[in-house]
Amino acid sequence: MIYKILVEDMHCENCVKRIDNALKETGIKFEVDLQSKTVLVDGCEHCLKTAISELEDLGFAPQNI
Repeated sequence: MIYKILVEDMHCENCVKRIDNALKETGIKFEVDLQSKTVLVDGCEHCLKTAISELEDLGFAPQNI
C-alpha cells in the first residue's frame, strides 16, 4: 500500500536531503517530492508510523493524508 504524508514545513532541497537521509536508514521504500511537499511511503502501516516518527524527530510536522 502507498501512503501519502504531507510535510508542509518542507521548504528546500536541504529539507529533502535531511528527510531522504533519515528515511534511507530505516529501509523503507519512499519518495520525497518538494513541489507537492509530500513523502510517499510504499509499505505497511508500520512503515508509515516509522516514517512519521522519523519526520517528527527531524522537527517536521507530518500529516498522513
